[in-house]
Amino acid sequence: MRERARVQLIGEVTGVGRSKVQAYFELRDGEGAVPCAIWLNDLEKAGLPEGALRDGAELVISGGLDYYPGGGQASPNFSFRATHVRLAGEGDLLARLEALRKQLRAEGLFELQKQLARPLLPKTIGVVTAESGAARRDLLAGLRRRGWGGTVVWAFAPVQDRHAAPAIAAAIQGLAARPEVEAIVVTRGGGSLADLWAFCDETLCRTVALLRVPVVSAIGHERDSTLIDDVAAVSCSTPTHAAEAAVPLDLGVARRELQRSAGALRRAGEGAVGARGRHLAALARGPARALKRERSSLNQKIREIRAASERGLAERGSFQRRIATVVLDRARRRGVERTEAALAREQRRGAAIERSAERSLQRRQEALRRAALTLRAHDPERTLERGYALAETAAGEPVATADAAVAAADVRLRFADGRVPARIEGEIEREAR
Repeated sequence: MRERARVQLIGEVTGVGRSKVQAYFELRDGEGAVPCAIWLNDLEKAGLPEGALRDGAELVISGGLDYYPGGGQASPNFSFRATHVRLAGEGDLLARLEALRKQLRAEGLFELQKQLARPLLPKTIGVVTAESGAARRDLLAGLRRRGWGGTVVWAFAPVQDRHAAPAIAAAIQGLAARPEVEAIVVTRGGGSLADLWAFCDETLCRTVALLRVPVVSAIGHERDSTLIDDVAAVSCSTPTHAAEAAVPLDLGVARRELQRSAGALRRAGEGAVGARGRHLAALARGPARALKRERSSLNQKIREIRAASERGLAERGSFQRRIATVVLDRARRRGVERTEAALAREQRRGAAIERSAERSLQRRQEALRRAALTLRAHDPERTLERGYALAETAAGEPVATADAAVAAADVRLRFADGRVPARIEGEIEREAR
């Protein structure tokens, strides 16, 4: 086999594994798959980026057929021994899976199942799985650990081949059509992406999303992710976890809690009955004491009422006295205020009279001063003070004309500071007019 011609193959990698000396995987295309292996030193020589050899990667490998004859601990097998390997681009499986995931998310199918109400303690659970798979045993063990004693309706279907998706969809629809089924669990063990590809089928995912019954998905292990996990109501990593999601109530814990609650209720009831019994016995033994306590309480209330009445009367009398004092004080203040207002008015009136008398006196004094000035302006003494002299007869009569002066002959000239005797001699000199 090793002497045959060397060839190149291209395909998608699935089921990658490693041993101490080699890496092994399957190279798959639309028509089938070829088991392949490559020594680790040849893989290192290829210079691939770290993590490049992974499920879904598209590779081009060179090599030829190889045969392992087997031994005491291993079976013989054929494989394609690769000597050279290089990346050819991302695999079609992952690309198609991501495109379908985006499409279903855009249509809102990821939210429909998650909006359904899941029963806390379902009576009947439908399970879709392989009849001989380990997932069936793990699921039953998980349900037993939950203490659940309901009914399991099995719908066995293939979980790994090209006919698996339609069979799984039909099994799920058959379970959903039964009215007693309250939840459906779809489970299988782990595997490569190619092994789990049936659970990424578009028709299967749309069927699950539109069911009236909540679906719990438990496909593969924690690292596996299929499209049915996205559309299901709950996605679980293991069948045991699926049992916990299908029956959210742990019946063992619930029974223990119920027993503790019942014990506490029983103890509380017994304590309450005992306390009430002792109370009734005390009442039966001491009615006189109860009557005495009531009478004492009544007397105390009477004394309190009497004291309260006396306090009320005293407070009312004090209040009335305060009211009378306030009223009289207000009347006194109003009388004082009226007296003060009348006194203020009289004072204002007297002040006005005084101001009027002062103004009248000032007017009279001013008029007298003007009259004195006028009189003084006509006083002859004022003329004498300016250098003039007044001629008078011996009797003191004024001489008004020159003829009178000549006739009198002897006259006196009166000046401002005294009189001087004078004698008129000569003839009269007339003033020309």
